[in-house]
Amino acid sequence: METVLEARGIVTRFGADTIHDGVSFAVQRGQVVALIGGSGTGKSVLLKELSGLLRPTAGSALLFGSDVWQADDDALNALRRRFGMLFQDGALFSSLTVAENVGVPFHEHTDLPDDLISALVGFKLSLVGLSPEVGRKTPAQLSGGMRKRVALARALALEPEILFLDEPTSGLDPIGAREFDQLVRALSDSLGLTVFMVTHDLDTLLSIIDRTIALSSGKVIADGTVAAVRQSDHPWIRAYFSAQAPARLLGER
Repeated sequence: METVLEARGIVTRFGADTIHDGVSFAVQRGQVVALIGGSGTGKSVLLKELSGLLRPTAGSALLFGSDVWQADDDALNALRRRFGMLFQDGALFSSLTVAENVGVPFHEHTDLPDDLISALVGFKLSLVGLSPEVGRKTPAQLSGGMRKRVALARALALEPEILFLDEPTSGLDPIGAREFDQLVRALSDSLGLTVFMVTHDLDTLLSIIDRTIALSSGKVIADGTVAAVRQSDHPWIRAYFSAQAPARLLGER
């Protein structure tokens, strides 16, 4: 399988604190991969390093075989057209309508006419289960789940090959979270998208994830299917799954 994302010996230090100490893994095309770890393990930081938003102290981040941090501005912009990003809070522009938010990547990266952009925006909204009428609303008029879908539509604007998602179900109720999970899985399967997400949500892991990478103490402590990772005897992994199980049982009553 083709490798589309790779971390090679990434080291991250903030002052005297070492967050990552030689993190390495590779992600193959079409996989839906979850990055898990305790608070302070630098999951979101690593996501930003891999996507060219934050430079690591050492090591390499490769997208489609190109080193993100060795690329010049033109090469980096070309790479950015090949991936989409959904931040934890959606990061929508509050002063723009939904349609204007989704249209931002088209205006920034293409010379398409406004009427074609408008049609494409409607199509992207339909991909995430929203009607064109939603485009006239502002983010403040939407529920949390709808704002996440709008942010996802924007991330899909330029037909990316890989999606980076930072805690995509954070802040959603259980039903909304599961619906969002299934949407991500369906998009991955139908569009051939690779998905790399930071998550703490065990239900997400159990329902849509092909592979899980676990971080602790600056290292990758487990890497494999959810079933395989769950068998690890590492203390953090044991604590994570045992702590999550009661919460899931309560939610199912």
